[in-house]
Formats: sequence, structure tokens, C-alpha cells
Amino acid sequence: MKIEVRKPTENERKEASSWPIWSKEVSSFPWRYAKKETCLILDGEVTVKAGNEEVSFKSGDYVIFPEGLDCAWNIQKAVRKHYKFG
Repeated sequence: MKIEVRKPTENERKEASSWPIWSKEVSSFPWRYAKKETCLILDGEVTVKAGNEEVSFKSGDYVIFPEGLDCAWNIQKAVRKHYKFG
């Protein structure tokens, strides 16, 4: 399962601005995605490890996590993101 990290298009950025916001302090925790999640990172720096894959993302990145992904989050700088499940 692949985590997609890229810069959002202008339309994606506009759409994401209406999504809820989630924030979390510097921390590490395991997570399982029961549904696909799409998010736009507003602030922070995060590394997510899933099996042999490790991806990092930060403010301005557009990230898509696939359904069924088991991973571990490592937040290096407090994160704020718009998010949408499904």
C-alpha cells in the first residue's frame, strides 16, 4: 500500500479548505486507516512509517492514505491538517 504525497492543485486546495481540521502535538502513535483519508497539511512536520515504506510531509503537502493501511505516525513539529475520509 502506497502513501501518496504531492503538492495540491488549486481546485484540491479550495476543496480541502471546507474540510474539518485536526491538530496534534509532537508525539508518536500507531494508526490504522479503516477508510481512505485525504488531507492537506497546514502546519507541521510528520514522518509516517508503514512496513518498509517511510514518507515525510510538511506544510503545503497533499497526502492520501489508502484504506487498510497500518502505520506509525511520528510528529516532529505540531501538525494541523484539513482531512476527509472516504
